[in-house]
Amino acid sequence: MTAGLAAAAPAAAPTLAAVARIEPGQWQLKARDSAAVPSTLCIGDADMLIQYGHTGVQCQRFVIANEVNLATVHYTCPGTGHGQTSVKVTTPRNFSLETQGIINGAPFEEQYEARRIGACPVNAATH
Repeated sequence: MTAGLAAAAPAAAPTLAAVARIEPGQWQLKARDSAAVPSTLCIGDADMLIQYGHTGVQCQRFVIANEVNLATVHYTCPGTGHGQTSVKVTTPRNFSLETQGIINGAPFEEQYEARRIGACPVNAATH
């Protein structure tokens, strides 16, 4: 889907081509332009990345770009805020994530470089 054909959709649809390419597993997310220690995340369903700051909240989505290497989505979560996220997939084991918006009245803007570092630990909760 291209920018000219964007459509509003519930959280579960449509499938985003770029996000579908991301391999499940343990991922290291490093904040761009930061010396902070990278965080790790167990990804079972990469679709959760679209609402990275609003995980677990039911939101309406408006797909801006749905390309093989790039997904951009604007979303609105009634009562908690809104955001826009872009996921650019270099390979199924490497992607960049840019997200910004409002969560519970506070603005956020984050950029990450992510790389797959292996399988999720057996007892890890997946997202």
